[in-house]
Amino acid sequence: MVFMSQDWNLTWYTSRPDLTQCFQHTVLVWFPCVYMWTCSPLYLLYLQLRPHRGVIPLSKLCCSKTVRTQTTQTVSVSACLSNEEIQNHLLILIGPLIRSLTLVLSVVIIQFERMKGSRSSVLLFLFWTLLVLCSVVPLNVNVQQIIDQVSNIILIRVSLRDKSLDVVVVVCLPVSLMVRGYRRPLQAADLWSLRDQDSSIQIMTDLEKFWSQSCKQEKPAGSGTSWSRSWSRSGGVSAPTEETLLLRRNRKGRGYGLFLLQALGRSFGFYFLTGTLCLLLHDAFMFAVPQVLSLLLSFMRDEDAAMWKGFLFASLLFLLSCLQSLLHHQYMFHCFTVGMRVKTAVMGLVYRKCLLISSAARRQCTLGEIINLVSADTQKLMDFVVYFNSLWVAPIEIALCFYFLWQLLGPSALAGLTAVVLIFPLNGFIAKLRSKLQVQMKFMDGRIKLMNEILSGVKILKFYAWEEAFLRRIGVLRDGELWALKKSQILYSVSLASFNSSSFLVSLMFAVYVLIDERNVLDAQKIFVSVALINILKTPLSQLPFAMSTAMQAVVSLRRLGNFLCSDELRPDNVERLPHSIDAVSVMIEGGTFSWTNEGLPCLQRISMKVKTGSLVAVVGHVGSGKSSLLAAMLGEMERRSGSVSIKGSLAYVPQQAWIQNASLMNNILFGEERTESWYQRVLEACALLPDLDILPAGDATEIGEKGLNLSGGQRQRVSLARAVYRKSDVYLLDDPLSAVDAHVGQHIFDRVIGPRGLLKDKTRVLVTHGLSFLSKADLVLVMDGGQISEIGSYMELMDRKGVFLRLQHNLQKQNYIKNTKRNKSIYCNKTDLPKDKNCSATDHCEIKELCFQVKLQMYREYFKTVGLLFIMTIIFLCAFQQASSLAYSYWLSLWADEAPVNGTQSDHNLKLSVFAALGFTQGIAMFGTTLAIALGGIVASRQLHADLLHSVLHSPVSFFEVTPSGNLLNRFSREMDAIDCMIPDGLKMMLGYLFKLLEVCIILLLATPFTGLVLLPLTAVYIFIQSFYVVSSCQLRRLEAVSRSPIYSHFNETVQGASVIRAFGEQRRFVLHANRCIDNNQEAYFPRFVATRWLAVNLEFLGNLLVLAAAILSVQGRDELSPGIVGLAVSHSLQVTGILSWIVRSWTDVENNIVSVERVKEYDNTPKEAAWTIEDSFLPAAWPTTGNIQFEDYGLQYRKGLDWALNDINIDIQDREKVGIVGRTGAGKSSLALGIFRILEAAKGRIFIDGIDIAQIGLHDLRSRITIIPQDPVLFSGSLRMNLDPFDTCSEADLWKALELAHLSSFVSALPQKLDHECCEGGENLSLGQRQLLCLARALLRKTRILVLDEATAAVDLKTDQLIQSTIRSQFGDCTVLTIAHRLNTIMDYSRVIVMDRGCISEMDSPSQLLRQQTHFYQMCIEAGLV
Repeated sequence: MVFMSQDWNLTWYTSRPDLTQCFQHTVLVWFPCVYMWTCSPLYLLYLQLRPHRGVIPLSKLCCSKTVRTQTTQTVSVSACLSNEEIQNHLLILIGPLIRSLTLVLSVVIIQFERMKGSRSSVLLFLFWTLLVLCSVVPLNVNVQQIIDQVSNIILIRVSLRDKSLDVVVVVCLPVSLMVRGYRRPLQAADLWSLRDQDSSIQIMTDLEKFWSQSCKQEKPAGSGTSWSRSWSRSGGVSAPTEETLLLRRNRKGRGYGLFLLQALGRSFGFYFLTGTLCLLLHDAFMFAVPQVLSLLLSFMRDEDAAMWKGFLFASLLFLLSCLQSLLHHQYMFHCFTVGMRVKTAVMGLVYRKCLLISSAARRQCTLGEIINLVSADTQKLMDFVVYFNSLWVAPIEIALCFYFLWQLLGPSALAGLTAVVLIFPLNGFIAKLRSKLQVQMKFMDGRIKLMNEILSGVKILKFYAWEEAFLRRIGVLRDGELWALKKSQILYSVSLASFNSSSFLVSLMFAVYVLIDERNVLDAQKIFVSVALINILKTPLSQLPFAMSTAMQAVVSLRRLGNFLCSDELRPDNVERLPHSIDAVSVMIEGGTFSWTNEGLPCLQRISMKVKTGSLVAVVGHVGSGKSSLLAAMLGEMERRSGSVSIKGSLAYVPQQAWIQNASLMNNILFGEERTESWYQRVLEACALLPDLDILPAGDATEIGEKGLNLSGGQRQRVSLARAVYRKSDVYLLDDPLSAVDAHVGQHIFDRVIGPRGLLKDKTRVLVTHGLSFLSKADLVLVMDGGQISEIGSYMELMDRKGVFLRLQHNLQKQNYIKNTKRNKSIYCNKTDLPKDKNCSATDHCEIKELCFQVKLQMYREYFKTVGLLFIMTIIFLCAFQQASSLAYSYWLSLWADEAPVNGTQSDHNLKLSVFAALGFTQGIAMFGTTLAIALGGIVASRQLHADLLHSVLHSPVSFFEVTPSGNLLNRFSREMDAIDCMIPDGLKMMLGYLFKLLEVCIILLLATPFTGLVLLPLTAVYIFIQSFYVVSSCQLRRLEAVSRSPIYSHFNETVQGASVIRAFGEQRRFVLHANRCIDNNQEAYFPRFVATRWLAVNLEFLGNLLVLAAAILSVQGRDELSPGIVGLAVSHSLQVTGILSWIVRSWTDVENNIVSVERVKEYDNTPKEAAWTIEDSFLPAAWPTTGNIQFEDYGLQYRKGLDWALNDINIDIQDREKVGIVGRTGAGKSSLALGIFRILEAAKGRIFIDGIDIAQIGLHDLRSRITIIPQDPVLFSGSLRMNLDPFDTCSEADLWKALELAHLSSFVSALPQKLDHECCEGGENLSLGQRQLLCLARALLRKTRILVLDEATAAVDLKTDQLIQSTIRSQFGDCTVLTIAHRLNTIMDYSRVIVMDRGCISEMDSPSQLLRQQTHFYQMCIEAGLV
């Protein structure tokens, strides 16, 4: 009332405006204080509830801030009391008192923040800012008041500067990082440490609480048993299935995606809501802009209005635009932060689930699908966070736009509303159709799954020359994926074009407005305020299709994640874990029935056994009899259908196929334990690893490649055994660890480790073995047959029973079965480019080279070259045509607005409306064409780049796969290809659209106010400088983020494959922590990347706001020369600059960052490649080789130039049909001969002739498809048995069954429900190892070649199966040349010749009988094998 009594002439109707004294002493003083007192209780409550971060020590800075605040308070009160006006107006006293009390409150908050560990305060920063702004206004009263209050103002400014220190640091940190990245390539050490609230530990701790609460709410009373698992060992007992509340199973599996969304919302919802508040404030300022524009256009019409009002409106437009920018990017910062946390949470959930998932569920969910969950699906959820608010804010914004349009145009606004209402059902229908096209994700899952299998079994593909068959399989999946993507993009183009055309449809209300009443006049104010509102309307209308599309994709991703998270887990009650005790039974099974699934047939039945503490139990039986399954039941890996299982003490497990980590050899053995030097050396000696350390380039610090690729099979098995021995567990489960080592090494290991005098003599040992010669030293022998224990007892007792065991023993005596020398299967990998520095991982070595280069223009050329010139020209033409239509459309409106009414009406409505409609329709068609052309061009480029990548990878030599982690390659085929499929085309759509829109705005501004060019040119220069300055660091940050992502996938891969070992050793917690570190390292690179993007956007949008200010001020300055229509056109378009620059920044950044994916995909083009698969016009006879004669002439082989000879001076002439055995110690060069014959490694000197033809002169597929190998490691691929036997589908049904019969598998396959169409799991996990080996024999039988190489093909099978294989080879390959790398010496004693290798040379070669007479190397080996 006091203020209202004052004369408005003092404030508004004057050339020198001012505020009344009453307003200055009340409102301007009270406003900051009311803000402070209103918000401080909520802020203090937030600090109290937030996790405590420690007390910040009292510093000089804190003391000085406190003293200065108190001084400010004192000065404020003193100035008030000395004011003479206080006698007349007591109201003047209230303001300073309130301000003094508020300053006291600020001191309290400063100290409370210090006690709670908070270093920065948004609350106090805004308070000091408001206080300063409100204190600056009275400066215009008179100079004397400025002098009186100068000390107060200075003190307040100092306090503001101190308190905003952290905000300044936050603003400057990106600058320092950008400068550092501009000067030199950024390294991981340059990145900021992750904030505590963003770390994996903090996020997963909070999520665990909410997840468990959600599951408790879902679980009905009295429902089935639930459990929780922790990730730590207690009391030294390693629980195989430890409990945590984190992943409680939902038995029904319904709505699990909803529970996941609920848990994520409760974890991150509050922080997201604070960002939403910024969005709402942004919208409030956004809708204030058209109102200010309306006032500015009214000012332009009023010739008598004071000039200062025009400048005031121009300044308000600038201020509102700046506030919009700050609030928008604060909101985006919150969204990206929440997205980052969601990514961490989802990855953490999936990883923990991988450690809990049951074996049956694991077979249903392949590794490729899991990688897709943590890459593509996680990205979909991150995108959803950004667009979530658009789903409900956009309709509100649309409603507000129409409300203000109703204020301007009355009921005519309903025409625009009708157009929008009609658009929504159309886009809802399109969204539904697109959701059905999410089969693209299924194709992508299948492609990644198959690609992972290809990378795992690439050596088999090359041995068999199967690359082209699998290229076709990948091609089919890729075609299906791109077909679904193409359909989706066409529908998306329709949706986007309809929403963008909606602004034109909304503008039809102008037509309705002038047609319903000829006295309705469209002037500049109505048109361009409406245009400003329509421009605002474009944002929600354009975001809605993105939001709807993202929401549909997020729903699909949530469903996929929910299906995975609700899959079956291992039950903790499968095995009862008890403390270790002496003189008791350590392992006991009573009446046990076990199966791999709850519904499946039992694999083990009527199992009852007791193992005394400290005893050695041997488990024997034929292939598929259930030996490994028995150990799995003891580990809790199988479902216990009945009976009980109990194990006392800690557990160690050695699997049949050794699981090796991508770490140093020492870390593989220690496996998280502290190194005790004496015990460590004893373990190395007992496991026969000391000689291997001399071979390895860096000893036990040598970095082991993925899956132990640079170790031989025997070395891997001994490392796996050493890991278990070093653990000093109470119970040891050993799954045939001696099958992969030399005979003398096996005897050494048994004596020094497993046997009665070994390191484990006092431990309980359950040993699965095919080596029956060790059984006499076992305390108890179990004989498995058909999933049951057929016999049990001591060695002598079983011999006396004359049952199954005796028949096995007779077979042993017949064949003198003792294992022989194990080849050094892949010893050549020791000399490849794997890093020798123990501090440098293989991943770092392969990826660190990418950190030193900016995105080159070459990458854009490569991408656009694959798109094609026709597409590019079409896209550019359509973009230009669309923007030209938009420019003509806008200019036509300005002409309409400037037409003066005659007798209160305007003429030629039909002509104006016809041109208006034609331009709008043209613009919509051009938008659809542009969007569709970019989408289709992107699909063309994506198809070609994927084909090139696949071609490059499959044409790479085996050595490439030995040194390149599969995580890197899977990252290229999943995350990078997803970016090329979707992100680059989407970014180009936005970037091109907004670049042309910016060009349109600049043209309009230059036409309206040419002097804007004086501002536009320097702003453009600064814009380009800042953008280029940012791009250098942004691309490096993108690479750092991509490089740090690969270890996540590698670790997931490693964990999934070794989950049973990890669970057996109870190392879940350590692996979870390592996964957390990998994720955090990735987020440390991601966080500064999006912070830098926000920094760039704020700076560039500030330049855009300067352009708004320049356009408005120049329009005000030249109002005598400019028409209102031109001013409205210029200012309304300049107001779009901020939004345009924001989207240009986002889209340009996305394109720049994602074009790195093209670089990373294309980098494999330059890696070394194999020779040509086929040679045109080849002279090779169709039936070659006809005899099978093999000749080596002065042959030499090196694994890399400059290294020692792996083979040297090899001269051999192997006649047709000759049977030759190849033997030798570890590293002697046996396998190198086979690698040379198949040209896995090319000759360094000399030549190899087969039937007189130099194999170096023919194509690799011509060579490899004409000779056959049966490898030691049987590799199967997911798919039918038919595909695994005959991927080219060239054999008849009869041929397949005949091969299976000869391989002794016909009875097994015929018993399967689908027979040859039986689906094999990933890696053939649903078949036993022996059955897989017999399938490899069937493959060899189908190929019918004249040369056969046996690479220790019987290492993993029992004696009976070995007999079957050997008899089949002798009968079916009698007319073939056979080279056998000997594993069991008795199998080659009847061969025509034996080649003894030693250090890459042939030490002796002759018939076995002649070599025995000479009593040299071969004679000594036979003595060790018990054959002499």
